[in-house]
Amino acid sequence: MIMSIHGVDHINIRTQDLDRCVDFYCKVLGFKKGYRPPFDAPGAWLYADDAPLVHISVASRKPAASTGALDHIAFAAKGYDATKRRLKRAGIAFENFQVPDNPVRQIFIRDPDGMAVELNFREEN
Repeated sequence: MIMSIHGVDHINIRTQDLDRCVDFYCKVLGFKKGYRPPFDAPGAWLYADDAPLVHISVASRKPAASTGALDHIAFAAKGYDATKRRLKRAGIAFENFQVPDNPVRQIFIRDPDGMAVELNFREEN
């Protein structure tokens, strides 16, 4: 069998403040904390539906502001207007963007550790 890539399994975020990071992804973006194997190091797995899409690990020192070649993470999302209201209520700065010649609307934010997060809304305007 020839290897083929068919999707992204998860992303891993390193943080010095596990609780703050988990709170952001759960309270602001709607992920749910779920089962994580009993690794020796602290961390969390955050789920969207039944998939553990965001893994969080604890860094011994503050992660560098740059993530090397990785510029941002992106999630498919629903509820564009509700998301904008939620971000405003939480005092989280965001930028929105309409993809040219495409129905996709985007919202860009930063997580507490500075990771750029893109939310893609493919629902009708």
